[in-house]
Amino acid sequence: MDSKKLQKSKEDQKDDNSLIERILAGETDAFEEIIRDYGRLVNHIVYRMIPNITDREDICQDVFVKVYQNLSSFRSDAKLSTWIGRITTNRCMDFLGKKSLPLADEAFDKATESAIDNEQRADERTELAEISVLLKNEINKLPAVYKTIITLYHLDENNYAEIGKILKMPEGTVKSYLFRARKMLRQQLSASYNQEELWQ
Repeated sequence: MDSKKLQKSKEDQKDDNSLIERILAGETDAFEEIIRDYGRLVNHIVYRMIPNITDREDICQDVFVKVYQNLSSFRSDAKLSTWIGRITTNRCMDFLGKKSLPLADEAFDKATESAIDNEQRADERTELAEISVLLKNEINKLPAVYKTIITLYHLDENNYAEIGKILKMPEGTVKSYLFRARKMLRQQLSASYNQEELWQ
């Protein structure tokens, strides 16, 4: 992370801590700022993990109720986005009756690790500015763990460490799953649309 991003991260964290202090002091209207700032993050996670459209709104509301009820336990040295992301993931897992996201593949060989590193270096030179409707449809066909990680990384701009904290998995596993999710997307796009150039 460069100095400008680090400075912005520190400023955002300071603003979040100040906002939480206001809410805990009785300024309950200030909670609307948390909903405004983190509603997108919550929606992205819920919409990737919960297949039934009618359940999604209720779960999003439940998440913010839990956030409000547990604000006093938030540690000021943590990132609010990571904390809210974890609450959201846990709520989705509770709803789905699962203890954790199912692992897509436990095996990690040397060739995969090498490919991950190559993919990582390539991704550092370019960022996705927009995801098309076509691509979103293909993402929704992925296993839950894949589409959740892609959403957290590309749409919500969380780094590997932050995603690991949200999903409670090692950073190396996050990197591997992100690589595999992209590979699967390329295969789906190539098979369905013959447009692999979308990922070049």
